[in-house]
Amino acid sequence: MEKSELLKSVGKRIQEIRNNKGLTQVELVGKIDGEIDTTNISRIEAGRTNPTIFTLYRISEALEIKLSDLVDIDLVEEE
Repeated sequence: MEKSELLKSVGKRIQEIRNNKGLTQVELVGKIDGEIDTTNISRIEAGRTNPTIFTLYRISEALEIKLSDLVDIDLVEEE
């Protein structure tokens, strides 16, 4: 899996969980411990930025899920 594909997969997963919990990006930002802005969440969800593991941890805490739930992606080996 290429880097861009992985970033998009993680971003899509964050967006799905956020939407399932009925949260807007602004509401999610309000729940995240520490400084982060809505544009950064937007870039993460679109796969346009590479969040640190600590940022992913803070997002998982705000979403009340395990960090592993954000990165639970099936990786298929290319032959």
